[in-house]
Amino acid sequence: MSLNDELRAFFDARYQQIPPEAREVMERAGRELAESGQAARALTVGDRAPRFALPAASGRTVTLDGLLADGPVVLTFYRGAWCPYCNLALRALQRHHDEITAHGARLVAVSPQVPDESLSLTEKHELAFDVLSDIGSDAAKQYGLAFDLPDDLAAVYDSFGFDLQRVNGGHPRTLPVPATYVIDRDGVIRWAFVDTDYTARAEPADILAALAAL
Repeated sequence: MSLNDELRAFFDARYQQIPPEAREVMERAGRELAESGQAARALTVGDRAPRFALPAASGRTVTLDGLLADGPVVLTFYRGAWCPYCNLALRALQRHHDEITAHGARLVAVSPQVPDESLSLTEKHELAFDVLSDIGSDAAKQYGLAFDLPDDLAAVYDSFGFDLQRVNGGHPRTLPVPATYVIDRDGVIRWAFVDTDYTARAEPADILAALAAL
């Protein structure tokens, strides 16, 4: 089963359990984000990847320049540990981590959550790659991925108990559009996946194909 087949199966099993009024808000917000042109404003193939220096779950600072010194980079932005689709995507990347590193590449994941949340996520899923905290979504903004939740969707997330005020370090409304980039050693984006639909993610097989093409 592909990752997106797994994500779709999870969506189909879970979505009807969500109260109808919450589903209506989520569906409307999803349509508005898709129609906003957010994905088209994100960086894409041929763009130079903006540099960043972000804290890892371990507490040390990880820079894009430092990662690129070892080879190409697979950079994935996700919403947070509270998002079940993000968890499925990160676990899929972990299953393919050895294949990614076999191409000489480094895999790193970025979300707006605080380092303690990233550490819990890393330990829960036994992730072998760095999970970085982009509090305030400054890196996501540089990549053209950051957007603000509308008030009604933020209220729905509050009702679900996600507590984004705490896990995002006082920046509860700003999230990244899920995205994955393959960046070559010169810092140029050579492959990109950006989708405003948070239930769709980059397929590991496509990431591996992009690395093989470098």
